[in-house]
Amino acid sequence: MKKFILSALAATLVASPLLAAAPAEAQQRREVTTVRHNDNGRTVVTKRTVVRTPQYRNWRAGQRFDRRQAQNYRVITTYRNYRLAPPPRAHQWVRSGRDAILIDGRGNVVQVRGGAFR
Repeated sequence: MKKFILSALAATLVASPLLAAAPAEAQQRREVTTVRHNDNGRTVVTKRTVVRTPQYRNWRAGQRFDRRQAQNYRVITTYRNYRLAPPPRAHQWVRSGRDAILIDGRGNVVQVRGGAFR
């Protein structure tokens, strides 16, 4: 009986992240069905899948940086090529779209340079 309870508990722990991730995917994909009746008596059924693109952010100083919300996220190691100042200790430059963002070690946005990339 004890093994059964432990295996049920382990299965619940494994399955819970999978169940939580399913609604997020359902929000991004949606199927639309359109039914039309023509003048000649025929019925036309059209199905299409609508895929939402993720919403990217405009970053401001003081915000919490999340790389999943950054467009074209990359860590910038050659900051001099883009005329950026060397980052202080425990900070790094990252790219989000056309902007260069300086984030600290905790993931907070310190500085935003808009249009640093062409």
